[in-house]
Amino acid sequence: MALRLLAIHAHPDDESSKGAGTYASYVDAGAEVMIVSCTGGEAGDVLNSAVHARAHAERDIAGLRRLEMAAAQEILGVQHRWLGFADSGMPEDGVLHPNCFARIPLEMSVRPLLRLIRKFKPHVLVTYDENGGYPHPDHIRTHEVSMLAWQLAGNTNYPELGEPWEPQKLYYDRTMNQVRAKSLLEHIAQHPEEHLAERMEAALNFMMERESTPTTQISIANYLERRDAALLAHASQVAPDHEFFFAYPRELEAVAYPYDDYELVASRVKCELPETDLFNGVLEEGLQ
Repeated sequence: MALRLLAIHAHPDDESSKGAGTYASYVDAGAEVMIVSCTGGEAGDVLNSAVHARAHAERDIAGLRRLEMAAAQEILGVQHRWLGFADSGMPEDGVLHPNCFARIPLEMSVRPLLRLIRKFKPHVLVTYDENGGYPHPDHIRTHEVSMLAWQLAGNTNYPELGEPWEPQKLYYDRTMNQVRAKSLLEHIAQHPEEHLAERMEAALNFMMERESTPTTQISIANYLERRDAALLAHASQVAPDHEFFFAYPRELEAVAYPYDDYELVASRVKCELPETDLFNGVLEEGLQ
């Protein structure tokens, strides 16, 4: 039976900016990979002013983001599900709408995720840490609902949501970390003809404050192009000339840091660290 990975993200486009190379590589290796988008991203702004579907974006951003997600899904070859909650946004006054994802009680918002886990039966879960990767209300809520689902999926609570299923391993995404930023900057400094050092230092600066705590490193050297294509599919959110995502020469990235990083935070199976495989130690009897 196939190995199965479930990656839980807050908004459409998060799956392509964090972990896309990993997901595509596992699909090609024969694993089943499912992406969960907890919200529809409908509170997001149009961040690419040159998006070809600008009229659609201004008329129906929620509908456009669904089309963009479908395009990214096809590029990566993954399965995808919407959890169905409303994007909380980041209101300037800090007051969130009462029906948004971040405000709905956890005992309610965990239910559709539990149903999905019990139906898909993933061996591995990937989510965000307690800070959400960055402090967006939906990213923090994604962490909270993921951790509760990890605890509850295998017990007999909520029998109406399906037969219990206990995932074997739980990871935090750690792709945007200090070690990665340092390596990228060191390699670009060796190529002054690129004239990118100062610009990339500014673009990568936020990563320098994030300590590197990965336990698991996945090689994505052969998946940089597919990762980029998936991210560009979210055209309302990411422009082709985005400094952080696309200014760095890919031939240098393939040498400097061709990896996605993860931190193993809980495991119900024995596994040796560090790892190069998220399925390291997964028990055969769990392959149902």
